[in-house]
This record gives sequence, structure tokens and C-alpha cells, in this order.
Amino acid sequence: REASTMADITYEECPTSAPFFGFMGVSSALVFANIGAAYGTAKSGVGLSSMGVLNPGLVMRNIIPIVMAGILCIYGLFVAG
Repeated sequence: REASTMADITYEECPTSAPFFGFMGVSSALVFANIGAAYGTAKSGVGLSSMGVLNPGLVMRNIIPIVMAGILCIYGLFVAG
């Protein structure tokens, strides 16, 4: 069998709904990653505020979860792309 190129592919081999499901997967990955990052940032912000009241010396140490939540958002952009 000969090697096929992109010009040889017919529409019968690819269903018409394939682009829809592909783009829905990309958009859902982006949306869920950003929702998770926003939720993580909110929960970490509440914890940081509580720590600022109870023990102000450890505030800088507790910024790490907020940064990690932002990294989760950037990772979601890479996965969706």
C-alpha cells in the first residue's frame, strides 16, 4: 500500500462531527483549567488572609499555593493548545 498524503484523504474517512468534538475538547480543557485555577486562587487567598491575621510572619510562605494555582491556569492553556 502506498503512503497517503493529506491530499489523498477523503471526507469519508473523517466524520463531519470530528471538528466539533475536537474544538469542544479544547474549549472544555481551557474552561475547566481556568475554573480550577480560579477556585484554587480563591481558597488560597482565604487561607492567606486567615494566616495574615493569626500569624503574620508566615504570610510570605503561604503565597506558594496562589502561585501554583496560577501555574495551573497556564498549564491549562498549554493543554488546550
